[in-house]
Amino acid sequence: MSTIWSASNLAATAIFTALVCVATITFSIYVPSTQGFFNIGESIVFLSAILFGPFVGSFAGGVGSMLADLLLGYPHYALATLVIKGGEGWVVGVLNRKKVEFHTEYSWKLLTLVLGTIVGFLLAWIGALFYSGEVELSLGLGTFTLYVPQWVWIAIGSALAFSIAVLGIITDPQFGWTVLSVIIGGFVMVLGYFLYQHFLIYPLFNIPAVAFAEVPINVGQMIVGAAIALPITKIMWRTLPQLRGRIQPTY
Repeated sequence: MSTIWSASNLAATAIFTALVCVATITFSIYVPSTQGFFNIGESIVFLSAILFGPFVGSFAGGVGSMLADLLLGYPHYALATLVIKGGEGWVVGVLNRKKVEFHTEYSWKLLTLVLGTIVGFLLAWIGALFYSGEVELSLGLGTFTLYVPQWVWIAIGSALAFSIAVLGIITDPQFGWTVLSVIIGGFVMVLGYFLYQHFLIYPLFNIPAVAFAEVPINVGQMIVGAAIALPITKIMWRTLPQLRGRIQPTY
């Protein structure tokens, strides 16, 4: 059994590491006003950590994202990305495996409702404030200029909040804890990049304020990653219930 488990973990690590790298490279949105961008690689980091635990999430997140930095021409971020994204995957994987006891099932549902509202509000607010207007969308080798009105982000944020709340109410209440695990792991990434940029990268160029400007961009990246990963997680748990059973610890 341990041999099979190890082999499956190895296969999952290889697959998700490649997926993180490919997702990071092939889809990014550049915003001229802040000279920043986000990518959907975060969603694969979250997904690997939720489905296969901290070791797979940490390796896939750290190594896959680091390889993307190198291939995209950002070698000065590579080592920091290895540590930061690896830590993000580890935190999500560890927290998601914790069994947190609430007094009633209603408490779980309330937690999911509150978290869904927070996530949806953050996505709508950050999107409307920083990612509306003229943006550049990069898909592989092609780059396209688009105009995104603020109401689009408000609609997406509202839909996301509603979806997370409904999923938490009609399915098992522990989904709320999974959402919280992703949010905490995402903020590990936000804090890690802020510290790296503020104390090492940007002081070299005499523009430390850019580290603060990057915070909302990284928060937006985290929220978008969660918006993609969480519904996929529910679908995979429903389609392959044995997968969820394999990765949950025995209490």
